[in-house]
Amino acid sequence: MYLAMLLLLMLVLPVVSVVLEAAVFGSADLPFLIGKWFVFWGVGLRLLLAGIKQAAQPSFTAEKIFGISDAKVLPLVQEIGFGNLAIGLLGIATILQPAWIAPAAVVGCVFFALAGFGHLGRSARNRKENVAMVSDLGLSLVLAVYLAMQFFRAAA
Repeated sequence: MYLAMLLLLMLVLPVVSVVLEAAVFGSADLPFLIGKWFVFWGVGLRLLLAGIKQAAQPSFTAEKIFGISDAKVLPLVQEIGFGNLAIGLLGIATILQPAWIAPAAVVGCVFFALAGFGHLGRSARNRKENVAMVSDLGLSLVLAVYLAMQFFRAAA
């Protein structure tokens, strides 16, 4: 279930959204579409759902992702969930405020890169943490490419 959800939010839904919007509405601005849909699905909905899960059920993240069964970490995981909720809401709000796409992409890129490298630095990763690491680093790369395209477009 976890892997399927990540694949949907991080790859399938953003790619389908880019293709559909380009085909149906004739939008030819590929960098904008990549930013719009990867921020909405990958940063927005993914982190909103993760934040809800972490706030409501912090033991899942503690135990299933990091292998920590000590109840003392649960308030910390909940607070991480609150941060994920906030970032997720920003990502979702970009649908209504397209000017927020690049700022949300910066926040998402930094968050996912740091989270991915944090997972990478742990030698005793389980399968779910490996999936989280790959998806985090993959999305941070997509967002970095989008931001670079926006930067060079603005500089031209």
